[in-house]
Amino acid sequence: MVLPHTYTAALLLTILSMLCWGSWANTYKLAGRWRFELYYFDYAAGVLAAAVVAAFTFGTLGYDGFLFMDDLMRAGRRNLAYGFAGGVVFNLANMLLVAAIAVAGLAVAFPVGIGLALVIGVIWNYAINPQGNPTLLFAGVGLVAAAIVTDAIAYRAHALAQARERIKAGLTRTTVPRVGWKGVLLSLASGVLMGSFYPLVELGKQGDWGLGPYAIAFVFALGVFSSTFVFNLFFMNVPVQGEPVEILDYLKGTLKQHLLGVAGGVIWATGTISNFVAASAPREVQVGPAVSYAMGQGATLISALWGLLVWKEFRGTTGAVKALLGVMLILFAIGLTLVALAPRYAQP
Repeated sequence: MVLPHTYTAALLLTILSMLCWGSWANTYKLAGRWRFELYYFDYAAGVLAAAVVAAFTFGTLGYDGFLFMDDLMRAGRRNLAYGFAGGVVFNLANMLLVAAIAVAGLAVAFPVGIGLALVIGVIWNYAINPQGNPTLLFAGVGLVAAAIVTDAIAYRAHALAQARERIKAGLTRTTVPRVGWKGVLLSLASGVLMGSFYPLVELGKQGDWGLGPYAIAFVFALGVFSSTFVFNLFFMNVPVQGEPVEILDYLKGTLKQHLLGVAGGVIWATGTISNFVAASAPREVQVGPAVSYAMGQGATLISALWGLLVWKEFRGTTGAVKALLGVMLILFAIGLTLVALAPRYAQP
């Protein structure tokens, strides 16, 4: 298999991970009125396809550790189970995240959901495999947590302003402005689960029978693909928004919509495999799972910028809300910078 052997190479992989994780959801936005439940079938297929291609290319080339097939054949059952379970847990978290995007948009779902996942995941990953300077690492996590709270406050203020406008325009019967918290609650539920999948992946890689990054990515992708047909039936029959969806509705999608779903899965899987590989770099490179995961979750910042600048999800908002969004972005940026510096200043 191919692994990075310098800090720069590992850091570049985490940056690629961040860009992919922060951008894949644009394919769902580009799909237009296509329901997220139907989009997700193609997304899951894209994840599995990318994992297979990576396994038989980068996972089969080079001289670092075992080749993909050897790695897979020698793996312990418990390690395989951890990797598969990680895919299942992630998949439910990601489906809740896409549901939150459908309800509240990228600029809310990612900062709240993925930000919470970052906090949980970094703490758990550091407990399993402590690498990097803990002071810088947890200071960065604290700033990310503050950014999550700030984003939620901005969303509430923006939603209240929109509710007041609807009341003034006579578009609603109520005279009391109310904020729907469904998008935030879906994001929080997603964040709790999203912060739990990466430690399961790390457990699958540990021990004498642990899996390498390409093998764990393949097993993980199998968990994502197979669990989609279980979770998605629930979301189709008990939708978070709109009417229930029939399985035959999938056939009504255009070629463009199906290809966008597959592309979304490929983009996300590319970022994930890059992240797994960076976290598996030799110890002297000093990019451990906690740092690699946290850097990848810089996707939060990328996706928030997509939502704010490209999709205009806070269009027409007040100056106060714009200020809160600016503070949120700054907190995220500083927090992620501290996390990135943590491995360079690791305590001996």
